[in-house]
Amino acid sequence: MSRIETMNYCAPCLFGVEGILADELRRMDAEQVNAQNGRVFFSGGPEILARANIGSRYAERVQILVGQFPARTFDELFEGVKALPWERWIGKADRFPVKGWSLNSALHSVPDCQSIIKKAIVERLKVRYHISWFEETGALYQVQFSIMKDEAALMIDTSGPGLHKRGYRANAGGAPMKETLAAAIVDLARVRHAGRVFDPCCGSGTLLIEAALSAMRIAPGIRREFAASSWKCVPAELWKTERVRAREMERRDNPIRLWGGDIDQEMAALTRENARKAGIGERMTAVQAGLQDFRPEGEEGVVLCNPPYGERLLDVQAAERLYREMGRVFLPKKGWSYYIISPHEEFESLFGRPADKRRKLYNGMLKCQLYMYFR
Repeated sequence: MSRIETMNYCAPCLFGVEGILADELRRMDAEQVNAQNGRVFFSGGPEILARANIGSRYAERVQILVGQFPARTFDELFEGVKALPWERWIGKADRFPVKGWSLNSALHSVPDCQSIIKKAIVERLKVRYHISWFEETGALYQVQFSIMKDEAALMIDTSGPGLHKRGYRANAGGAPMKETLAAAIVDLARVRHAGRVFDPCCGSGTLLIEAALSAMRIAPGIRREFAASSWKCVPAELWKTERVRAREMERRDNPIRLWGGDIDQEMAALTRENARKAGIGERMTAVQAGLQDFRPEGEEGVVLCNPPYGERLLDVQAAERLYREMGRVFLPKKGWSYYIISPHEEFESLFGRPADKRRKLYNGMLKCQLYMYFR
């Protein structure tokens, strides 16, 4: 097992966020950045591995791309996996479980693929380490695979828990939005230069908190650890260096102020608590308030909103009433902009006016549109 030099990486992301993530990775000095559906490939040294884990707002995780090859038969899969340099990362005592998925491929049995990949890695490491038994009690190297249209990709996860788990939201509302999606909406709304940000349906406060973290350039992973933090092949000093770099980039003097309202006073209290955990509690005001009470007062403001969607008929009707109320409350006004995410195909009709711009995003597997009003 040796220290990593330049390597290829893969960062899965929510559909619709690929371009935003690719731009972020370029700003981090990643090389050969290539956005594809639901993931972005890139390359760089071990510092990029740490930098992306600590600093990415949009990636779901960071994976080392060990190799790619065609795999139409189990023999091709076994030999392709066995030919890859697993000893570059995995030590003789380390754990290396396997999980993954297959889509539109001849090899469609995921359990069979898992078993063959595991066996191939073991056979490779047996030869390299001259041992016949692996105790697997050391650091975790989660092997992940994807087989898409008979093309296999083998990866090792470096993140551990998904990167959307920033650490500030142990509790959430009934239908929480992923932090990574909230961060993407914040980016599209250009919140970084906003003085005031509002969410009159704030729930657990995710949109507002991500707005503050972005505006103040606080790295979302600055407080957490990652799977690769314990790897011998990634120097411990490197993680310290990248955390220092991230803290030096912070702009805590940014004057951004946040206001959240929710009809449920427990949600308003949860927003305040989550903001405190995120380290931006002094910027947050969250109160019990109905949407109908909101007014765009003052010279400028950015409104971000993830209103309840509704799955059952009565819920859908309630959501539609809410969309109509938004159209009455979110008035066109110089200096004000509104960004609302919804899966409802008739949102603009219910809201009462067409959006100035729309962007397709996925909230999990639910196809949505981000409706943007800024004129």
